[in-house]
Amino acid sequence: MELIPLSLLLSLSLSTILFLLFRTSTARRRNIRSPPGSIGLPLIGETFQLISAYKTENPEPFIDTRVVKYGTVFTTHVFGERTVFSADAETNRFILQNEGRLFESSYPGSIANLVGKHSLLLMRGSLHRRMHSLTMSFANSTIIKDHLLVDIDRLVRRNLDKWTGRILLMEEAKKITFELTLKQLLSIEPCEWSENLRKEYMLVIEGFFCIPLPFFSLTYRRAIQARKRVTEALHLVVRERRVEREKGVKKNDMLAALFDSDCDDDEIVDLLVSLLVAGYDTTSTTMTLAVKFLTDTPSALAELKEEHEEIRKKKGASLALEWDDYKSMPFTQCVVNETLRLSNIISGVFRRAITDVKIKDYTIPKGSKVFASLRAVHLGQENFEDARVFDPWRWQKISDPANFMPFGGGPRRCPGHELARVALSVFLHHLITRFSWIPAEDDKLVFFPTTRTQKRYPIIVQNRNVVG
Repeated sequence: MELIPLSLLLSLSLSTILFLLFRTSTARRRNIRSPPGSIGLPLIGETFQLISAYKTENPEPFIDTRVVKYGTVFTTHVFGERTVFSADAETNRFILQNEGRLFESSYPGSIANLVGKHSLLLMRGSLHRRMHSLTMSFANSTIIKDHLLVDIDRLVRRNLDKWTGRILLMEEAKKITFELTLKQLLSIEPCEWSENLRKEYMLVIEGFFCIPLPFFSLTYRRAIQARKRVTEALHLVVRERRVEREKGVKKNDMLAALFDSDCDDDEIVDLLVSLLVAGYDTTSTTMTLAVKFLTDTPSALAELKEEHEEIRKKKGASLALEWDDYKSMPFTQCVVNETLRLSNIISGVFRRAITDVKIKDYTIPKGSKVFASLRAVHLGQENFEDARVFDPWRWQKISDPANFMPFGGGPRRCPGHELARVALSVFLHHLITRFSWIPAEDDKLVFFPTTRTQKRYPIIVQNRNVVG
């Protein structure tokens, strides 16, 4: 989740605010030298400045001006809390690597309520390590190669078969990624039930960025109601699968592995809710922005077409992609990296210090909110030359991408990072070899509450008469 929403500020209780003020005064009495910065207006802090910046195509000035004034690690006050921002690659790695020792994950109530208390997002300690490892075991390169790639190829083709004329690319990409995730987790093929579930999920996700009070926010109330319908549907699937399991029917998917882990049904459903969210929204947005960046950079699109048309010539018109084909897409991987670097679907991660933490010449007091800005590092001129230009060729020269962390890092690194890369590569292959397209109208990027295009990126597609 890339930004803590404004709802957190509005929903803070008076007791919470008094606690924060007490903690701040306590830190001062202890003579802790916190990172320098500005806390803005009382209670509101600099929240409105941050939101205003991230609602534009160029949110960088919020961080850039403070980095110039205070350095790459500075203090601000957003969403009701004093927050230490890090725009420093080394500091970000330190924060991410010390999850569970010096820092812990921290999310607003609106998100926590909707993903559920047993979700991977909210787990900590040994339970998180065990479930994170289990999730990774169903998204590693061996599993993708031997089991998932054939489904990815088939489901991408199935969706593209329906494309004609004007489409909203972001909506179409969401259908693809939801179907892929549902197949991986539950072995469910696309159907009316899955499409209805996807629509309910859209309502749940909209509630992530609302005031977490049903009587105050209609959107949040709808999200809570949608979550209830989602969990009821998933509980039914879990019960049916348990009956099948007792009859000796076994399937090779995430749900089967969760049965083996001895989770109860409530725990399984919360895990499925959070994993569906994780696999659905970020990958589809990355797909959309890859197409947008390529459309805006014709030379990159031309080189990518050449790579994929060569693969298609070797395979013929109708054969599915195989692992060797995926591994023969070097420029595609450059495009994937550059899309991830420039788009920053996850612009950063929030943590909370669980003890006083020494960073550089400063101390972050125990209990402080910390934001490790991945976006600031990815778009920093000191880390990447011409950092705000889409230049996939840069990745042909980068041998050690230590400052590149699109999937986070440490114990909470996204377990589906390789699966996301494969899905994006397969999608680009079939899009490029089957269609030409033009933008249907001007569209632009915004970054709050999530990274997206304002109009869901409408394009007009034309089939190139290549069956693939």
